[in-house]
Order: sequence, then structure tokens, then C-alpha cells
Amino acid sequence: MTTDAGSVTKAAPPPASSSVQGRRSLAARLAGAVSGGALRVFLIVVGLFWLVPTIGLLISSLRTPEDMGETGWWTVFTKPSQLTFENYRSLLQSPEIQDSLVNTVLITVPATILVVVIGSLAGYAFAWMEFPGRDWWFLLVVGLLVVPVQVALIPIAELFGKLGLFGTVFGVVLFHVGFGLPFAVFLLRNFFAEIPRELLEAARLDGAGELRLFARVVLPLGGPAIASLGIFQFLWVWNDMLVALVFTKSGSQPITVALQTQVRQFGNNVDILAPGAFISMVVPLVVFFAFQRQFVSGVMAGAVK
Repeated sequence: MTTDAGSVTKAAPPPASSSVQGRRSLAARLAGAVSGGALRVFLIVVGLFWLVPTIGLLISSLRTPEDMGETGWWTVFTKPSQLTFENYRSLLQSPEIQDSLVNTVLITVPATILVVVIGSLAGYAFAWMEFPGRDWWFLLVVGLLVVPVQVALIPIAELFGKLGLFGTVFGVVLFHVGFGLPFAVFLLRNFFAEIPRELLEAARLDGAGELRLFARVVLPLGGPAIASLGIFQFLWVWNDMLVALVFTKSGSQPITVALQTQVRQFGNNVDILAPGAFISMVVPLVVFFAFQRQFVSGVMAGAVK
């Protein structure tokens, strides 16, 4: 193309086809819809469906056995007079349930704290301390992750029987600590190994020993991973029934075994099982939602550098 002055200019590029523009605009509209309100509505619907069993259990625990035998739990929305706390009053007045709740706390809290503390120390040692056979010892710890709990039940039960630990709360705590440590060491060692070496070297130049370095530098940086480990361990121990069913007796049973005993003794007594199951379930839910931010941070740690 020429101008009046005789200069030559480049021809304008041909316009994009209408089909390509249409495809791009459709993709843009879909992306906007997915990332906007439609996605939020979808997630809310999924969350409500996920909460339906919990809501149904809560409402069932607040109804009398007669109402539960006649109608479904959803009828409470039209007849709220069905709600009563009599089931919880009767349940919490039971000595067996009271003892089982105390035993559950006595098992879960020490097992969680010991796994977190020992796993943190061992993870730091495997990540940043030099000692003979470190890599081989770490491989041994990783190998213990594949050992099923069911394989060790009978041998450890015989060992605890000889040591006088069978049927005690302390024996159950030891079992959970032993099987929780391999995963704890593996998780925390990999997380601690990502800490920049310069930070540790600077602290050592300032005269910090290993314990002070661990407490002042490693623990604050490893908080998300440690919180995630604590949540995993707490949920696993609190909800466990297999280990408690094998290693506990009548005076040391947690709430999961106590509820299973209620089923075996009384059959379909929903007025006892519903409030007991909800109490057993609500504590892990509270712990999870209370530490949800730390849990997400720990899961995502190391994904973005």
C-alpha cells in the first residue's frame, strides 16, 4: 500500500476469524463463571450434602425413642417440640460413659503430644545433624510405614501381657505412639530439610546450640507441619476402635469401645447411641475447624517456593 508521498507502509494483519473470537469469549465466560459465584454455590451445596449425616445424627440425638420409631429426623423442622436434651442427660449420668470419655482424653492427649515432640526432635536430627548411619536409620523408619497395624496386634498384646501393660491406658498410649512415630518422623524430616541452611548457619555463628537452634529457629518455621501432624494424630487416636478393642479392659475403654459395647448389650438403643456417637464425633470436628488454617498451611508447605 502506497501513500501520496510515495512511501510504502505495511498492510494491516487480517482480522481474527469470528469462530476463534467466539471460542475465546465462550472460554472466558466459562472461566469467569467457574471462578465466580457459580463455584461458590456448588461448594456450598457439596458442603451441605456432606453435613447431612452429621445434622441428622444431631437431630436424632435430641429426639425421644418414641419419635424416632415413628417418623424420620427431618420431621423436626415441622414439629420442633420433639427436641429434648433428656437423652444427653441420661447418657452423661452413666458412669460407664463418663469413664470412657475420661479414658479417651487420657489416651488421645498423651499419644498426640508424645508423637509430636519425639517426631519433631527426630525429624530435626535426621535433617540437620550428622551421626553414623543416619541415612540407613531413616530408611528403617520409612520402612516401618508399610507395617500394618493388624500384623502387630497379637505379638504386642503378648508382650504387653508379660510386661503387665495389657488392659491399661498406658499400654494403648505406647501402641499409638509406636505406630505414629514413623509417619511423624518422615513428615517432619522432609519439612525441616527445606529450611534454608543459611538460617541455621547464622544461628550457629551467634553461638546457638542444637537445642536452642531447634527451639528458636526450627520450631517456629515448622509450625504448620507440626500442627498438621498433631491434627492427624489426634483424629486417628480419638476415632480408633481396633487398638482399643484389643488392648483395653472394662476400666480403660475409650468412648468408641463403650459405644460398641452398648450396641452389643442393648441392641437398637438409638436413644443412647445417637448422643454418644455425636459427642464422640463433635470433638474431632471442633479440633479440625479450630486448626483449619494451620492444617492447610502444613499441607501446602513446600508446594510453592
